[in-house]
Amino acid sequence: MKGLTRKEELILLAVLALRDNAYLVAITDYLAEVVGEAMTLPSVHIPLSRLEKAGLIAAEMGEATAVRGGRSKKIYRLTEAGEQALAEYRRISDRLWAASARQTNSKGE
Repeated sequence: MKGLTRKEELILLAVLALRDNAYLVAITDYLAEVVGEAMTLPSVHIPLSRLEKAGLIAAEMGEATAVRGGRSKKIYRLTEAGEQALAEYRRISDRLWAASARQTNSKGE
């Protein structure tokens, strides 16, 4: 598996969390809230495009809404490959955190 950037991982997690509401503005707002700092639309859109090209997410056009002047939203969803990538990153992170905790505990003894 080609490595993901931290931002790409966060975007995949946001798409997973937002489910049917995972469109650019919602993803950007959600990440800003979770991370605690403002994010620009391009700073999320560019990695979203990379993730789509890599086959980790797929997009489809949602229904047109009056709020958007009759325009549709591009809704993103994880593909099976995206779900597998997140599972692998979680496995790696869990292993590293566990090793770190063991190191910290052994120093305190």
